[in-house]
Amino acid sequence: MSQDRIRQLVVTVSGVVCVFGTLLGTGVIGTRVAESSGGTLAADATLIAPASTAFSIWSVIYLGLLAYVIWQWLPAHRRDDRLRATGYLGAASMVLNAAWLMVTQVGWLWVSVAVMIALLVTLGRLVDHLARRPATSTVERVAVDGTFGLYLGWVCVATCANIAATLVASGVPATGGPSEGATVVVIAVVVGLAAFLARRLPAQYAVGVGITWGLVWVAVARFTDQPQSTAVGVVAAAAALATVALYLRSRAATTATSATARELPAR
Repeated sequence: MSQDRIRQLVVTVSGVVCVFGTLLGTGVIGTRVAESSGGTLAADATLIAPASTAFSIWSVIYLGLLAYVIWQWLPAHRRDDRLRATGYLGAASMVLNAAWLMVTQVGWLWVSVAVMIALLVTLGRLVDHLARRPATSTVERVAVDGTFGLYLGWVCVATCANIAATLVASGVPATGGPSEGATVVVIAVVVGLAAFLARRLPAQYAVGVGITWGLVWVAVARFTDQPQSTAVGVVAAAAALATVALYLRSRAATTATSATARELPAR
């Protein structure tokens, strides 16, 4: 069996594992994430938890992952260099997602933090590989770059929410002045991460969409749900706008660089 065939099978099996984890996390055969770990991961558990509507982004991500699994099986893509570079990372991201859902079922919150950080690093490496090898079609940009870019952006916010929930479960107060201050600092870290990714991966706009989506729903939750915090809501909304500005600036810079590169031969 060729290495390409093995990679395709590993990606497919990982997709099946991801489906199983999803069935656990959505309560089909397990406990819903919001209700697992004593409700620590619910939308009203911490100041940085996004509103429950935010998690609808997973429907888009899961559809994208399904498209990716199918895409890599197409005969024309069997020896595709991009898929060779990202296949095992994509498989790892799906297994890690399932692992996170499984460990939260049994309340292993600090383990869930470790798994989430591993997922963040894996997706960062994967999207970096994609950026080095530009997509050759619109379908590929949507099914591959769009899926994993959105996945990475959302996980940037989800990682911070996961850490905050774990700290609260460990005894750190969920509300109050110090908690609001700490949450503002964490949101600043998210914006810093967005700035780094916008500069490192300027053409991967879906990353910015994922981060912005998470921050917007953090703001909505703090204005409309418990625990309410006008300060955190305002900061989260400002952070979402800042992320949009960072990616628009990144896009403008990339366009200008490309235009300059096209003009040079003519000169």
